[in-house]
Amino acid sequence: MISKDGMRTNTKSVVRILPRIRFNSRTWSCLLAIVLAGMSSMPVLSGNAVTIPEEIEWTWEVRPPQPDPALPNVLLLGDSISRNYFPEVRENLEGVANVYLMASSTSVGDPRLPHEIAEFAAVEKVRFRVVHFNNGMHGWAYTEAQYKAAFPAFLRAVHLVTQKDGALIWASTTPVRSDANNGATNPRVEDRNRIAQQFVQAARIPIDDQFSLMQKHQDLYQDPIHFNAAGATIQGDQVTATIRAALVTQK
Repeated sequence: MISKDGMRTNTKSVVRILPRIRFNSRTWSCLLAIVLAGMSSMPVLSGNAVTIPEEIEWTWEVRPPQPDPALPNVLLLGDSISRNYFPEVRENLEGVANVYLMASSTSVGDPRLPHEIAEFAAVEKVRFRVVHFNNGMHGWAYTEAQYKAAFPAFLRAVHLVTQKDGALIWASTTPVRSDANNGATNPRVEDRNRIAQQFVQAARIPIDDQFSLMQKHQDLYQDPIHFNAAGATIQGDQVTATIRAALVTQK
């Protein structure tokens, strides 16, 4: 048997030790308190929420090597689209903000996503002045109804990693080419953008319309989903402009 620290444990020795443990009422009370405390800290999710894993699941995190405590902290939260324009944003905001990235294939609809966001912030030990977020290019096995049901929990998770006086910016999901084979189609992308827009507008969250931006640059696809370096620069420059505007309003 493998223990939590990765060491191999002799199963027989564990069996011999376990009968010696005595549980009295006080022990059970303590255990119950721990369990209830853990449950109360979990995000509220739909009872029907299930994980539908993709063939490849991944998380890509980037942090400043030496964050400047005098600068505001900014988080790009998304998937491989945000991972592509992250270098441009980081370069544009050098000396202006500490820029972090959390990109993941875990999608809206998957109950793991709010936990992953919370875990990232806990590991970094930081809350963010601005969170620029999107997570729309994965999870096509989830219906739009499931996407809509899960979006409030996603939004709550993003709020929880933002400073009390911080700002959120929602980025619309970008268009795909007609030969995309991951389940994404532009009608579905537009449906999900409309669903998300209802929530973010109700919360008075500014929108970075990356969909409309990249509709004008159909010649810059690198593959059916992602844009090439020139496209990523265009995206990153617009992301930067929205973040700069948010930082100004927060002063």
